[in-house]
Amino acid sequence: MTGGTAALPVLIHPRRTIGGREFDFDREVAVMAIINRTPDSFFDQGATFALDKAVTAALQAISDGADWVDIGGVKFAPGPPVPVDQEIDRVVPVVLALRGAGAVISVDTFHPAVARAAIEAGADVINDTTGIHDPLMADVVADSEATLVVTHSLARPRMPHPAPRYGDVVSEVAAFLRERTDLALSHGIPAERIIIDPGHDLNKNTRHSLELTRRLPEIAALGYPTLVAVSNKDFIGETLDRPRGERVEGSLAAAVFSIMQGARIVRMHNVRAAVDAVRMTEAILGFREPAYERHNLA
Repeated sequence: MTGGTAALPVLIHPRRTIGGREFDFDREVAVMAIINRTPDSFFDQGATFALDKAVTAALQAISDGADWVDIGGVKFAPGPPVPVDQEIDRVVPVVLALRGAGAVISVDTFHPAVARAAIEAGADVINDTTGIHDPLMADVVADSEATLVVTHSLARPRMPHPAPRYGDVVSEVAAFLRERTDLALSHGIPAERIIIDPGHDLNKNTRHSLELTRRLPEIAALGYPTLVAVSNKDFIGETLDRPRGERVEGSLAAAVFSIMQGARIVRMHNVRAAVDAVRMTEAILGFREPAYERHNLA
């Protein structure tokens, strides 16, 4: 099968082993499911805060085709600090429950101590939405086999950043990610264990997030596999005038467009719908064969 006209970034080490799974990001897109063990999560408002519900939701996401499961114990939005021990108690039991379930296990945290505990429990990826705000995070990941997601954001962890301003949001996000990935490299994390995320809506308004999506090839051009977390975000709600529970279609459109612009991991809430949208996009791009062929065949 031949490729289409989508943006195909030249990637640093596109073939990677993450959590025992093989990925070829030249020809593959991974779906990352979201599991929030927080009582005040942005989207599900605590629906998976209880341990049994979090594990059940994670296993269902894997059954629905998720390649990765991203577990968070503290939301990104501003708020009072959550003690590190409490965050560990939220995420580590889920990590332990998912070992051997067949998916990459990711933990969303900005605390090096939480990252260390999660990796020791079996996490394969640390998803730091603060862009290595604490350089010790790079040391913790470097001293393991884990992959690090480096995300763009401006504020100190859980602190407000009202009315963010950029001269050129895409070039400034790209420069930040270049600086932070260089920091990761200098602390000993090899390039094949680095992923980048432009941080849709994180200290950005709706127009910023739309511009990032439209010009995503400029982010993907940094050479690391690009993750996009567009699912049910406010930029979708404000663009379509839809409340949080009615943003599935907009989320899928943003994810598919991002793939066409070079994204290779999509972080999504509605897993089954996302998996179908992603696999169909892969087939259109020539990355994947149809599951079967009967139509108009003798």
